[in-house]
Amino acid sequence: MQLRNVLPDDVDAYVRMRCDPVMMADLGGPLPLEGMADKVRRDAQQAATDLAWLKMIVPDPASPDVVAGTVTMWSHDTDDGPISEIGWMVLPEFQGRGLGKRAVRALLEQARDQGRWGLVHAFPATSNAASNSICRSVGFRFLSEVAVTFAGRVLTTNHWVVDAGKDLP
Repeated sequence: MQLRNVLPDDVDAYVRMRCDPVMMADLGGPLPLEGMADKVRRDAQQAATDLAWLKMIVPDPASPDVVAGTVTMWSHDTDDGPISEIGWMVLPEFQGRGLGKRAVRALLEQARDQGRWGLVHAFPATSNAASNSICRSVGFRFLSEVAVTFAGRVLTTNHWVVDAGKDLP
């Protein structure tokens, strides 16, 4: 497995992840197709300038055009101040192979090795057993259940945090 930056031509993968009712079930339902190409273009620009880590999960480096999903890390403001957040999505045909866990761990190791991002937060839906399991297995600490707004939708999530410099097992 390897991680590579999101590129402007990753629109099809974004559509498969973000516009699909099954993939988006824990995130309030599918996002509209309109604007997805612009979202990919903005994400690719942020990745290229290193403002955020927006990575495509490539299961087999020998087939770099085949992607299994995404793992991303970015900073944003909250009512309590700025935080760093990580999120991930794995397409159904690649689920159950450990790719999500390996991708999350790889990005956290990169954050540790570069001394970047500080405390990293994750907010998987309370109903997303696989993502909550990833949090537990890579060293996140559970803080609480919280309501989070995503794409204009209020979601019930578990709030996890990890200090990549200290907490990775």
